Amino acid sequence: MYQKFLLLLAALGLNAYTVHEPTTSTISLPICHTTVNDMASMAADPNFQMLHELPAPFRYQGQGETVTFKTPDGKMGSGFLIKSAKKSNKWLFVYQEWWGLNDHIKQESLKLYQDLEGVNVLALDMYDGQIGTTREEAGKLMQAASKERLEAITEGAFAYVGPKAKVASIGWCFGGMLSLQNAIIGADQVVGCVMYYGRPEQDISRLKKLPVDVLGIFGSQDQGISPEVVAKFEQDMKTANKKLTVKMYDAVHGFANPSNPKHDAAATADAYKLSLAYLKSKF
Repeated sequence: MYQKFLLLLAALGLNAYTVHEPTTSTISLPICHTTVNDMASMAADPNFQMLHELPAPFRYQGQGETVTFKTPDGKMGSGFLIKSAKKSNKWLFVYQEWWGLNDHIKQESLKLYQDLEGVNVLALDMYDGQIGTTREEAGKLMQAASKERLEAITEGAFAYVGPKAKVASIGWCFGGMLSLQNAIIGADQVVGCVMYYGRPEQDISRLKKLPVDVLGIFGSQDQGISPEVVAKFEQDMKTANKKLTVKMYDAVHGFANPSNPKHDAAATADAYKLSLAYLKSKF
């Protein structure tokens, strides 16, 4: 009986100290052979994550289709395409927020398509099919997006539209940074660049490669891409001898997203008016 009692205690003790493995996410971080993107460290910061209010539910029901294309890293890229009714070499690349290519981005793409006549609108999927629905998921996705993969998707998109295409870009948050990178990568094919509260390029030698002027939309209450960051960007662009137009609104990070509970409708409308006028002047 005593031996049975000892065995029972041992079993209970073992069970008490058994380590239960936590549930792991399907979102993988970049391996050591890849380079993290310029906003990866921000995505890992809980304070930056909290700047993003959870988006309100929305379901896109408009036109458009998913297209795929080869990327120079041997993989496939994809995007959401709304093609011009008439054949056109005018293209607008739309770059997602940190949430991914969700229905909100598709809706914004449709709005731009309707207001820019004769322009093909292609919203690029920079997360390869994944979408974040929580701050934690979005943060992991943004950290996992390596520079190499992001550049490969953009380069693949340029190859998809062809060498005769004239391309402008627009993006918000993570996509604001990518819109600026798009202008650097696309070189002579690029005709315009709009970036909303995205991290600016800090390498002046890369800024010197910009073939066009840039329209930057920012918020003075943004604690991620702060007014100080924007001021540094303005100085760097002057040093690079490139034109930058900055519009600063009294608003928070992500103010232009209608699904953001802190959405600023007045600032968004004015920023869209500026963006649309800028883009129309480029096509």
